[in-house]
Amino acid sequence: MPSIRASSGRAGRRMKNEINVVPYIDVMLVLLVIFMVTAPLITPGLINLPSVGQAAEVPATPVEVQVSADGTMSVRVREPGAEPEPVAPGDIVEQVRSRITAETPVVIAADGKVPYESVMKLMDELRNNGITRLGLLVSQGATGSGAAPGLPAAPGAPPQSGAARP
Repeated sequence: MPSIRASSGRAGRRMKNEINVVPYIDVMLVLLVIFMVTAPLITPGLINLPSVGQAAEVPATPVEVQVSADGTMSVRVREPGAEPEPVAPGDIVEQVRSRITAETPVVIAADGKVPYESVMKLMDELRNNGITRLGLLVSQGATGSGAAPGLPAAPGAPPQSGAARP
């Protein structure tokens, strides 16, 4: 006679040690659709940036203080055909003041081999004597034209350098 065993109704079923991921995939797909629908509706913030052309323009004809690699200084008004006049380092402030008005900017054009400390001392000396509109002349591109820095190589050509404002 066969033995009668109490069965709990789970005859032949074993427990699985796996996670059912199908519901999680469904939730992720719904979230993906929601983000795809709402993303084009969000307007990005707009920022008005200044253009480089406006910042690099010098409103008046500046006075240029040139410092060569050997430390000699010269002053000139940045106009076509203007020649630099050699100046003793002690007379630089007087020479610059005689050429400027309250609205005239002064730019310093130093050779790349001039020590940074020398340029900073010159800037400090000019500022301490009331010359506040100061800038540094920088090269904006390759100057293969042979023209003087900042002056057009040919009529109508753009300038090769500009004033950097401190």
